[in-house]
Formats: sequence, C-alpha cells, structure tokens
Amino acid sequence: MKLNGFTGFLCLCTLAMAQDVNFDYDRSANFNAFKTYQWVDLTAARAPSQLMDQNIKRAVDAQLSMKGMQRVETGGDVHVAYQAAVDQEKQFEAWGAGPRYYGARRVTSSTIEVGKLVVDFYDPAKKQLVWRGSMSKTLDIKKDPEKNFQNLQKAVAKLFKNYPPASGK
Repeated sequence: MKLNGFTGFLCLCTLAMAQDVNFDYDRSANFNAFKTYQWVDLTAARAPSQLMDQNIKRAVDAQLSMKGMQRVETGGDVHVAYQAAVDQEKQFEAWGAGPRYYGARRVTSSTIEVGKLVVDFYDPAKKQLVWRGSMSKTLDIKKDPEKNFQNLQKAVAKLFKNYPPASGK
C-alpha cells in the first residue's frame, strides 16, 4: 500500500463518499479466548509520523478496551497490526441541458483523496490471520487536528462494530 500523502488519512471527514467498511475472519478461531493483545509493526506499513501512528493505535486501543481486551507489551493472546494509505483518485462530474445524449454538457474533474485503513489480528500460536477489518473514506485534509482525531475515532468505532464476529466461538 502507498504511504505517500498519509497525513490526510487522519482527516476522516464526510465529503462525497460514505465510509466503506468490510471485515472477514477465520470461522474456526475462538475469539472468546483473546483477552489480551499486543501491537506488532509491519515493516512495510510504518506510518511516516509518530503522531499518526499514536493516533491510530489510540483509537484502536479505545475500541478494544470497550470489548474487554487488555493491551500488553508482550505475550498477547492476539497480535494486532495495521496498514494505512491515501490514494488519489479522479472524480468526474457532468451536467448539462437537453436530452441525455444530445444536449450541451459540461464535464469537470477533480482529484480527491481516499484514505484506507486495514487492521489485522493474528493468532501467534497458529501464526495465521484470524480477523481483518478494512475501511476506506474520502478525506478532507483541511480539518483541524482535533476534529480529525474525533473523525478517526468514529471511523474506527464503526470498523470494530464487527468485532468479535457474531459466529465466533
């Protein structure tokens, strides 16, 4: 995943696109056994800013705490890692008068930034992925840092609405 423009990721604000949240999990995993967790870093996915890294972890920590999980430095029942990126996409808007194919039309384009966050849970005993949640959202990088953090917290809360999975043991 690209990390260029990562600063905009923390600006999870509503523009034109709703949050897209997805998750998947290992149906044989016993999620009730996961009482503690520890953060692990993915070398390829390091945040370019220590503040961004702290904000993402703080938002995830808050959600896991509400789920009854405790963060530990070593020996966690589950290992948690994240990847984040901001991609630029073209957005096209067309309008005009007249019939659909014959009227005068005007087309404009703009570049929008879409932030993506993936959070993975790994079972260290089995050395395999047991849960993955991902979300993407159009960003507005002009918001103030406090508002950005509040929006990040809301987005992460929506992501963890699906943890633990309802059919987990």
